[in-house]
Parts: sequence; C-alpha cells; structure tokens
Amino acid sequence: MEKNIWFVLTGFSILSCPVFAQSCPLVPTDVCAEAEVTVSVEGEEKEYTTGNAGLAGNMEESKIIWTQRYLSVSLPLRKLKVTSPYGFRRDPFTGKKRFHGGLDLYARGEKVMAMMAGIVVKVGQDNASGKYVVLRHGNYQVSYCHLSRILVETGRKVSPAEPVGITGSTGRSTGEHLHITCKLNGKSIDPRILFRHIKNIKDECVRALRDL
Repeated sequence: MEKNIWFVLTGFSILSCPVFAQSCPLVPTDVCAEAEVTVSVEGEEKEYTTGNAGLAGNMEESKIIWTQRYLSVSLPLRKLKVTSPYGFRRDPFTGKKRFHGGLDLYARGEKVMAMMAGIVVKVGQDNASGKYVVLRHGNYQVSYCHLSRILVETGRKVSPAEPVGITGSTGRSTGEHLHITCKLNGKSIDPRILFRHIKNIKDECVRALRDL
C-alpha cells in the first residue's frame, strides 16, 4: 500500500490511478486544509482532518489522506504555457483593444482534464467558442473552448484529471490552443487563480508525505 501511494506522488501518474473526490469545494483561500474527509482503511470508514493528517492513526492512514487530497485536484493540461493572458489585449482578428475574458494555453492535440470533481452542465458548438465543454465545480464554472473533440455529455459527473475533450482550433480561433474561462458565483475571474491554488495543494501534499 505505501509503495503504491508514494508512486502516485513521485511519478505524478494521475490518470492511471484511482481518483478520490474531496468533500469540500475548492476556493482561492485554502479553507480545505481543515476539511473533514472520509477514507476507507481495510474496509472500515474513518474520519480525519487533513490539517492533522500527520497525527492520524498511523503512517499508512496519513499517506492515504494526503494522497486523497493530492488527487482531488488537477491542472487542465499536463504542461501549462500561457499564450494569451486574461484581461485587455489587442484582438487578433480586429487589431482593436478588447477584454479577453479567459486565457489561452499552448496545446497540440492534448487531453483536457477536469480540474476538480464536478458535473458537465453544457456541451455544444458555436461560431465563437467552437466545440466547448462547461463544467460546474461548486460555486465555480469552467469552460474549455475550441476543442476538436468532446468526450463527455451534459449531466455527467466528472472526477479530477478525467479527460473531457481534446484540444483543437474550432470556432473563432487563429490556431490550435485551449481557451479557458472561469466564473466564481457568476462573475468572471482569471483562471490562473485556480491554477495557483491547485499547485499549492499538490506541493503541500508532496511536502507532507516526505515528512511522514
């Protein structure tokens, strides 16, 4: 058990491992640090707090808790390279200054992954976004646009790191990339807020496991 859990973290083999959804919503400030989680250890359910994971039952149980937390989030692509940030920019089609309500990531035929446990609220295609998938994660709504393929259907529950589409260049696009938009309680926010929070969670879990 210990070797398998440690392999997940050292090898970053997220897609090949079982995913454990976290019970609390993801927010920019790390309130999830003290959230209750339920894990099954040798067939028996027990409750622990991730904030006190180092004190839980024994080392094996602590590793399960931190691994669960690590797998509760995922970046949308294996590698992130921002090609056009969130905010005002010069529109590539008109040349005029215009607000860019998302950000663009470099991508070439890559799987696009859900960042958290959630549900697919909409899929479709239009002239602007091309093929798109909209996911809801608690108070967050995330859209992936310009896809070449959609891998999920409306109403489906998704797990962190589950592929929901393949990047492409459909719709109003100058070339292949992944366009991401993010809303919190209906208001547009910079998706990099979520990226930073996801990275912080994963870094925290790796440090905790190394200290066990």
